[in-house]
Amino acid sequence: MTPEQVLAEGSAQLGLELSPEIRKKMLGYLALLQKWNKVYNLTAISQPEQMVTHHLLDSLAVLPHLWPGRWLDAGCGAGVPGLVLAMMRPEWSITLLDSNSKKTSFVQQVAIELELSNVSVYCARVEKWQPTGEFDGIISRAFTQLSSFTALTHHLLANGGRWAAMKAALSQELEKLPPDIEIEKIIPLQIPGMDAERCLVILKKK
Repeated sequence: MTPEQVLAEGSAQLGLELSPEIRKKMLGYLALLQKWNKVYNLTAISQPEQMVTHHLLDSLAVLPHLWPGRWLDAGCGAGVPGLVLAMMRPEWSITLLDSNSKKTSFVQQVAIELELSNVSVYCARVEKWQPTGEFDGIISRAFTQLSSFTALTHHLLANGGRWAAMKAALSQELEKLPPDIEIEKIIPLQIPGMDAERCLVILKKK
């Protein structure tokens, strides 16, 4: 199947309807990722069809479980899931943060070329970053362990805000959470075309 077919079939399996414009933007993002990846080594995945499942569909799978507001993608890497969320929810404010300038340069270029006006990009270490305003949601994918994720970003979460961690296997991470952090829910995810255990962990301050 072509990347376009994988995206159409996978998003349908997730129960999400993508407009032709959004599909075009997502495939445009993948084209830029392939182009920049040759020089900047942004992702270990090089096959376009795999990029659809491991980047686009993986991000789309969490969308129904998120909430409106100001979002931070902490350790955004090549822009997943932040850029995908920005395409799907233009009314949400999405900030992408990473300490790697090559990755933030790429993400900034994608936001410009795809005209994602709801995206802001910053290059900084998350624990030292002091933005104006806090976030209703902080999301990460393969950033760090849950205890570190919440500790590093604690100062960035608004009152009533929640963390959303995209995870593979959790192992012993839940047991290591500090006492002031509460697990709201753990949502098992099935990613079309991906034979791997995935889940979304929603956390909040007690």
